[in-house]
Amino acid sequence: MPATRLHLVRHGEVHNPDRVLYGRLPGFGLSDLGKQMALASATAWQDAGVDVRRIVASPLQRTQESAAPWSAAYGLDVTLDERLIEPTNRYEGQPPGFTKRSLGRPAEWPWIANPFRPSWGEAYESIANRMLAAMTTAWESVDGGDVVLVSHQLPIWMVHRKLAGESLWHDPRKRRCDLSSITTVERVPASTTGRFTEVAYTDPAQELRATAIDEGAV
Repeated sequence: MPATRLHLVRHGEVHNPDRVLYGRLPGFGLSDLGKQMALASATAWQDAGVDVRRIVASPLQRTQESAAPWSAAYGLDVTLDERLIEPTNRYEGQPPGFTKRSLGRPAEWPWIANPFRPSWGEAYESIANRMLAAMTTAWESVDGGDVVLVSHQLPIWMVHRKLAGESLWHDPRKRRCDLSSITTVERVPASTTGRFTEVAYTDPAQELRATAIDEGAV
């Protein structure tokens, strides 16, 4: 039989003192608070007796560090899947306000020509499709039990909107995908061919977020 549930886990707070859009840039690991957040998520699931059989992560530093407490809690190695990675973005390395600045830079006008796609990075549809493909692989990779997939805010939010039948274009300020949050999905019916559906959203690190800085996500 395939997996029982998949848990899409967002990474914890990133050390980003200049508050730039970090995207896929190297060197952006978790802050000390981010490590506490990642531990809070893994501990919550372990304490609840969730039967995790496999852990998969995006290859970026912040997601691998967020997967480490899960690996320790469950005694499982972490498998990397490129399909869980942060989307590409032309504004990597820039501070907030980059799209407004592009209005005064004619060379960058093609970047903001179509915000519904969006034209400054990987298309929303592409993000959703690769995430769903990674989820299908994860679902079929275990004989029962649950799989944890550690990814990023926008990819997880694209899964949420795709499964809900909502437009993939959205207001980034209204994403419900907080640091170290867990979005849980199942297949209906529970088979390798059924449709994924979201069944829960959990925020184990909520109490740690009062002083967190959540800037820099694509």
